[in-house]
Order: sequence, then C-alpha cells, then structure tokens
Amino acid sequence: MRRAVFPGSFDPLTLGHVDIIKRALPLFDEIIVAIGINADKKYMWTLDQRKSFLEKTFKDYPTVRVGTYSGLTADYCKKENAQYILRGLRNTADFTYEQTIGQANERNFGVDSVFLMGSPEMSFISSSVVRDIARNGGDFSKLVPDAVK
Repeated sequence: MRRAVFPGSFDPLTLGHVDIIKRALPLFDEIIVAIGINADKKYMWTLDQRKSFLEKTFKDYPTVRVGTYSGLTADYCKKENAQYILRGLRNTADFTYEQTIGQANERNFGVDSVFLMGSPEMSFISSSVVRDIARNGGDFSKLVPDAVK
C-alpha cells in the first residue's frame, strides 16, 4: 500500500491545502492529513477546530484520513507505515526549504518526499495570510473551504 502523510498545522486549512490533497489522491492508496502539534506555537484555531475542518472537508473521501502527532514527522510516518511525505510547493522559497528537510528525512529515516506544485490560482494562499486577514476582521471566505467559513 502506498501511504503518504501530508503534515501541517492547518491553522487554518486553506484551499491551497485542499488543492494539493485532491490532486495527490491518484498517487496514493491513502493520504493521512496529519496535524502537527507544537506546544511552543500559538494557534488561532484550536486543535479540535482544525481537526473538524479537515474531517468535514474530506468526509466524502475514503482514502483520506485525519490524524494528529507531536515530534518528528518522519517518526509519525514510520508509526503509520507511510513511505512518503506529501508537500505542496507554492514558489521557489518553499522548494528550497522543503528540499533540505526532504533529503534529511530520506537519508536518516528512509521516508521519501513527494512535492506537488500548487495550482497557479492557489499559489498566493497561505495559512498565515488567512490568519492575518481574520485577525484584522477581513473576509477570508474565498481562501478556505466551507468547513472553515
């Protein structure tokens, strides 16, 4: 079974995330969308809210499962018998950052990374942009799936 973990904080889930997950469905038998828990990070949405956003958005996709973890993503992959880490790239800065992590994960843990370029119409969307708009009372509804609105 080809299983991938798509890790992130998903604070919040965006249409960019949804784009990557849906486009990756034909590549894997199962995708685990894994919310990483970092005790030092301040989140705008609670873990339960973020998990609910994902579960509602992918309720009709039997090959998508939602999980949570703390610690190294590669350790979580091993625990879940996932051979791949799925990552979305919006630009060259994302690639430069993810390349080093991907190479380290493969070398040290035997978990390979699969990178998908975000669709051009989604490439400007990031969780930090959505949080900034939300924090300032703006309308971010065009950037997130219905479950987040």
